Amino acid sequence: MSSRIELLNAGLLRSDGRRPYELRTLAINFAPQGTADGSVTYLHGLTQVRVSVLGPHEPKQGTRRETFHDRATLNVEVQLAPFGVGERRRRGRSDKRLLELAASIKSTFEPVVQTHLYPRSTIDIFVHVLQLDGGLLPACINASTLALATAGIPLFDFVCAISGGVYGTQPLLDLTTVEENDVPSVVVGVMPRTGRVTLVQMETRLHMDRFEEVFRVACDAGKVLWSEMRDALRERTGDLVDKLEAGPGMVVVKETET
Repeated sequence: MSSRIELLNAGLLRSDGRRPYELRTLAINFAPQGTADGSVTYLHGLTQVRVSVLGPHEPKQGTRRETFHDRATLNVEVQLAPFGVGERRRRGRSDKRLLELAASIKSTFEPVVQTHLYPRSTIDIFVHVLQLDGGLLPACINASTLALATAGIPLFDFVCAISGGVYGTQPLLDLTTVEENDVPSVVVGVMPRTGRVTLVQMETRLHMDRFEEVFRVACDAGKVLWSEMRDALRERTGDLVDKLEAGPGMVVVKETET
């Protein structure tokens, strides 16, 4: 269904004031979550997800038949907070849409996680969607990358994902829910250091010429996200090193530039 909101005006400004290639604001919080080995709360625009990673650990009883003798098994579960979306329908874990989302995340990370280092084990990725305003799959993938890194799981590279679409003949990046409902869209996941593409997902038709242009700018946007995610992870690692050097019970005070 088409919306009555003007997605792109004559001045090439979108409904939220952004330029066609402008990304939404990004916030990353590495606060620990329960007993998780790695966790992150990832806020991209108004879309917010929380990812917790547990493992590698021995498979649970009843699931050992699904393990592999030469590599670890990735288990991905997605939950959607009912207060975070604009629909009254409550989606359980067996919901088809959530299962498809979990399968996309799993297939994206299977060639990225160095699973061969942990044979006969399981790595759990739990995704909790707290708020949704477009770009759900990219947010889940980016947050999972950071959560896996904080859990100490070796990765061949970061995975940075972004959504893109075409309004008329104008490519757009980082779509909101309103834009996703109105324009043909694609999600691209790239490994920025190696330049490999680990995910391309389309749920609508898109002309080949337009696809090439959207794909190119999405790959460039992935490198921008990589810089932001890498800096956040480095800052978190630096804080941990400072606390270890200070010793238990000591408070680390950082100097601020004036």
